[in-house]
Amino acid sequence: MANSLRGEVINLYKNLLHLGKEYPKGADYFRSRLKAAFLKNKDVKDPEKIKELIARGEFVIKELEALYFLRKYRALKQRYYSDDSQ
Repeated sequence: MANSLRGEVINLYKNLLHLGKEYPKGADYFRSRLKAAFLKNKDVKDPEKIKELIARGEFVIKELEALYFLRKYRALKQRYYSDDSQ
């Protein structure tokens, strides 16, 4: 694996690990799943395949950020707006 791709993979892992701290099922659950996913693909040598996997990881980062923003938005909405349907 080229050094530049290795650095990208390590940064992706660190970013995902940091985002996993707020995961709804817990940080330990997220960490174990993340480690398993990275270990499953540790033997990939093709640079194009590695780039595809990095792109998938970046997509997961965006999805996690959206999940966290939505959760925070719902909490704020519930806190400041009462349900008028009652």
